[in-house]
Amino acid sequence: MIEISGTVAPGFERAREAFAANFAREGAYREAGASFAAFHKGQPVVHLWGGYRDAARTIPWAADTLVNVWSSTKGVTATALALLVDRGLINYADLVVRHWPEFGENGKDKITVAQLMSHQAGLPGFAEPTTADDLLDWEGCTAKLARQKPVWEPGTASSYHALTYGWLAGELIRRVAKKQISEFVRDEIAKPLSADIHIGLPEALEPRVAPLLAPVDPAPLPPLPDVAMMALINPQLVPTMANWRAWRAAEIPAANGQANAMGLARLYNALANGDLLARRTVTRMTAPATSDGRRDMFLGFTDSWGMGVALNTPGIYGPNKRAFGHSGWGGSFGCADPDAGVAIGYVCSQMGPELVGDPRTAGLCGAVFAALA
Repeated sequence: MIEISGTVAPGFERAREAFAANFAREGAYREAGASFAAFHKGQPVVHLWGGYRDAARTIPWAADTLVNVWSSTKGVTATALALLVDRGLINYADLVVRHWPEFGENGKDKITVAQLMSHQAGLPGFAEPTTADDLLDWEGCTAKLARQKPVWEPGTASSYHALTYGWLAGELIRRVAKKQISEFVRDEIAKPLSADIHIGLPEALEPRVAPLLAPVDPAPLPPLPDVAMMALINPQLVPTMANWRAWRAAEIPAANGQANAMGLARLYNALANGDLLARRTVTRMTAPATSDGRRDMFLGFTDSWGMGVALNTPGIYGPNKRAFGHSGWGGSFGCADPDAGVAIGYVCSQMGPELVGDPRTAGLCGAVFAALA
């Protein structure tokens, strides 16, 4: 029997039940170690953790255990750029070349910041040969993308930029803020919110990190267009990359964030309540980038992107279509429903087998909203 630690506010017992049930479920989504947190109207109502931090299941998961959250990092990066929008230093309507002149090569001089942030730029993966070690090289990755020709006319299609999103958005942040994204996230997001979120993990925090466990019986990918497949190849992404010390130390703002559930929940609570960004900026950040019924070629969702955050088109972040957030490969997620004043964070070490559609997401969000009802 797995011990569940932490607290829930009166009325939120369903959230504890849903979280505990994930440790008892059969099959590939059974938890090894995880944490789960939620806020309602600015107050913490769920803070739970359980299971084990190590693969041998000898070290208990702690309240401050960190884990690689894969693409849940994108929500952090989107927030970092939104802070610069909020301060009037950049606009989503700007041409990227206004802030990053070298980016204009090979027909990219008309790409807007909005197109880049919403996976419309036509740069879903690297065209030049790229190794796993190359992903640790910031200057090398950003230079490749500056040289690269889009694989579709920017603005005419959408397809998930699984890794390249991070260097594209991150280089804009670096140019405008005059800081590396690791420093900017630390100084402008993590410290002000007391949010345990890191891009570029300091070595001193390594003892708190839980290694990711590869998916059990990973599901085969559905047939995808070649341009969409660029997001997953060159190099081929494998779960064990996230357990390298070099990976954790690098700046990969689409995929190597280290966080716990309370860290993600604090971030989305600030977004839900206007504590970090002006409400008009949150509204702009979460407005649909497209409204023409366009399907993301990789994920299959329709009109599903704001400015770097995922909109609740699939309905996984609760009942409100105005909810938003971002999920990561394997199951982690952070989300907010500003209308309900709800923010949720969840991280886990046992990666699920599907790239999208982890049932733990809808189950945990559903339990929080059921408690409100």
